[in-house]
Amino acid sequence: MNVVREDGWNMRDAVIVEAVRSPVGKRNGGLSGVHPAQLSAEVLNALVARAGVDPAVVEDVVWGCVSQVGEQTFDIARTAALTAGWPESVTGVTVDRQCGSSQQSVHFAAAGLVAGQYDVVVAGGVESMSRVPMGSAIGEATPFPPGFMERYGSFPNQGLGAEMIAEKWGFTREQLDEFSVESHAKAAAAREAGRFDDQITPITLPDGTVVGQDEGIRASSVDKLAGLKTAFKPDGVITAGNSSQISDGSAALLMTTSEKARELGLTPLARVHTAVLAGTDPVIMLTAPIPATAKALTKSGLSIDDIGAFEVNEAFAPVPLAWLAEAGADPKRLNPNGGAIALGHPLGGSGARLMTTLVHHMRDNGIRYGLQTMCEGGGQGNATILELL
Repeated sequence: MNVVREDGWNMRDAVIVEAVRSPVGKRNGGLSGVHPAQLSAEVLNALVARAGVDPAVVEDVVWGCVSQVGEQTFDIARTAALTAGWPESVTGVTVDRQCGSSQQSVHFAAAGLVAGQYDVVVAGGVESMSRVPMGSAIGEATPFPPGFMERYGSFPNQGLGAEMIAEKWGFTREQLDEFSVESHAKAAAAREAGRFDDQITPITLPDGTVVGQDEGIRASSVDKLAGLKTAFKPDGVITAGNSSQISDGSAALLMTTSEKARELGLTPLARVHTAVLAGTDPVIMLTAPIPATAKALTKSGLSIDDIGAFEVNEAFAPVPLAWLAEAGADPKRLNPNGGAIALGHPLGGSGARLMTTLVHHMRDNGIRYGLQTMCEGGGQGNATILELL
C-alpha cells in the first residue's frame, strides 16, 4: 500500500515488482563475446516478460555503468532500451557512482516514483569488464587535480585501501582467506539448491551456447589461497583469492508505486523502505558502508536485529568483515548466498545484482527487512533497506 501520513494524506511509495539478472560471467568467459548493450537488452526483455508488462509502460531506464568508454559510452541505458526493441518513447540515463552505480539507480528510480516524476521505471546496470577493462576511461589523464592531491597527498588505490582496512581492524591473511572460502561455499550451496534459478535469465550466445549459471564459483580452501601472492603490498594480505572477481554481468529491477501496480495487475515483491548515502575518507575509500548502515537504521527507526538479511558487497574480504565488526550483525545473515568473491563483481551491474539476490532471498524465506550496502570509489557508500510485501 501507499504510505498514509498521520494527517491522512496518501503518499506515493516505490515498490519492486520484478528483479532479474544475467549469470555473472568470469573475465574472458562465456559472456565476454556479448556487447554490454546487448547483454543489457537481454536482461531488460527478460524483466518485462517475467512481469508480463508491455515495455511501452516504462518511462525511463536508469542504468549504472562505471567505465563509460568505448562500447559502454554514448548513454548505454538508452542504447540498451533501443537494442531491446523497446518503443522509442522509453528514455534512458546512465549513472556512475562507481561500484554502487546500479544501487544508486534504484535510489534515483525510487525518488522519482515517490516524487511523482515516474509511474513505472526500470533500475539496473551493466559492466562488461572483459570488453571494457576497469580503468579504461582514464587513459593517460589523471582524474585528480592539484587541489585534490594537496588535500590527500596520494592517488587513491582501492587495493591499498583494503590493506589499510585489514591493518586498522587487525585482520590476518588467514581470516580473510577463511571468509573467502566461505563465500564460495555459500554460493555453491545456493547454486546446487537452485536458489539462483528464479533470478537468472540464461543468455544465449550467437553460436547457440547458453550461459545459464554464474561462472566464478569454485571449490577452494585456505591452504590453496595461502599460496597466492599478494596483489598490492609485498608484505600485505590482499590477494586475488580474497578479492572480488573481475566479471561481466547485468541486472534489472522493475519499479512502480503500489497504486500503479494494482492498476497493472502486478504483485509487488518489496518496498524501498529507506535509502541513504554516506561519505568517508577517499584514500582508505572502502569504509563508507559502516556509516551508511548506521544512517539507514537511524532514519528507518529499525535496529540491526530487525534486519533478516544483509548484502554487503565483497569488494575485498576486509570490507564486509570490518562492517560486521562495527555493525554487530548476526554473521549468519550476512551474504547468505555468497558474495562478489565467489560470484564476481561486474562494477556497474553489481548493485542491481545484489538487490536482485536480496529480494529473491527475502521472498523465498519470508524475511521482512533486508539491507544492502556497498563501498564505492571516492569513499562513498549507499545503503538501502527493503521491506517485503
